[in-house]
Amino acid sequence: MANSEQEILSGLAEIVNEETGLPTDSVELDKSFTDDLDIDSLSMMTIVVNAEEKFSVRIPDDDVKNLSTVRDAVAYIAQAQG
Repeated sequence: MANSEQEILSGLAEIVNEETGLPTDSVELDKSFTDDLDIDSLSMMTIVVNAEEKFSVRIPDDDVKNLSTVRDAVAYIAQAQG
């Protein structure tokens, strides 16, 4: 069953929190992973792998570079589950 965007956002926030220690409420749709959340490429790859497992989706490396904001990632996961 596909998750709602709110469920994806919550799950993604938990993953970011586990990887970076950022509070889950700081992970908002309009935040940029690199500029606002200060997530480096290595942490981003870990977040992607954990998101793939949590949401049962595949996010190819070529697509990861297009996920610059939290909203991008939530929309991508929602579509990939569809």
